[in-house]
Amino acid sequence: MSDTVMNRGRKWFEALAGNDGSVPGNPGSLLLSGGKLGDEEVVFVGLVPDPKSRFPRAGRSEVGVDEGWFGTRALRQVIEADKDKKVKRPIITVCDTKSQAYGRREELCGIHVAAAAIIAAYADARTAGHPVIALIVGRCVSGAFLAMAGQANRLIAFNDPEVLIHAMYKDAAARITRRSVEELDRLGQEIVPMAYDIGSFAKLGGLHALLDVAHPDEPASATAAQVQSALIEAIADSRAKPATLDVRLESDGAKTYRKASLLVRQKMAEQWNAV
Repeated sequence: MSDTVMNRGRKWFEALAGNDGSVPGNPGSLLLSGGKLGDEEVVFVGLVPDPKSRFPRAGRSEVGVDEGWFGTRALRQVIEADKDKKVKRPIITVCDTKSQAYGRREELCGIHVAAAAIIAAYADARTAGHPVIALIVGRCVSGAFLAMAGQANRLIAFNDPEVLIHAMYKDAAARITRRSVEELDRLGQEIVPMAYDIGSFAKLGGLHALLDVAHPDEPASATAAQVQSALIEAIADSRAKPATLDVRLESDGAKTYRKASLLVRQKMAEQWNAV
C-alpha cells in the first residue's frame, strides 16, 4: 500500500507542476519542482503530510524543522541560480498546511530558527526580483502562513469553506480570550478580523484574488487552467509594482477594515522620520 497522502495540497501541486515534486534527499513532506506557466519557467513549492517523517507532527502537514531547513536550501539555490538573470523565475507555493509543528522534538531542535530561515529566504527571493505567489487551496494557519505565504508578493485563495487563513484555530482563540467558540462566531459577525471564513479575510485586503473553483478537491483540466491564468496574472502584477508588501494595505478593504493598523503605521513612520 502506498504511503502517499493525497490531500488537497498535493493534488493541486501535481496538477500544476505535472509531477509529484519528490526530490532525492529531501523530506517527503516537501515538494519541489520546476515547471512552466504560460511561456516561462517557474518553481513550484508545496508541503504535504509525510507518514514517514522522523518528526511526527510533520506527518500531518505542519511546518517543522526539516521543512524549514530543506525549504530554505531550495529557495537559496533558486536565488543563486537566477542571480545574474534579468528575469527571475516566479516561485509558486501551493499552501495546504495546518500550522507549525507544536512538537517537543521540534522545539528542542530549533523549529523557531528553521521557520525564521525559510521566511527570510522567501523575503530575499521576493526582494531579489522573484515574483513569489502563494496559492492557498486549504489551511494556512499561524506559523504555516508565516513560513509559506506571509512573504509572498501576492496571495490567491480558493473561495471555499475548507480554506482558512488565520492567526490561530477557534478552540485556541477561545482559550486565550476566555470565550466560547460560539461567542467568537458571534463576534466574527461584527468584527471582521475575528471571523474565520475566507470571505472575511478577503475583506481585510490581503488577498490579490479569491477564486471560485469548481470541485477544489479534484482538480480538472478546466479548473487547473483557470488557476494557471490567475497565477500568470498575479506574476505580471507583481512585476509591474514594487516588490514590497504595501499592496496589502492599499486596497479598499484594508482602508475600510484596517484603519487602526494604517494609523499605527502612519504614527510610527512619523516618529521614525522625526529622529
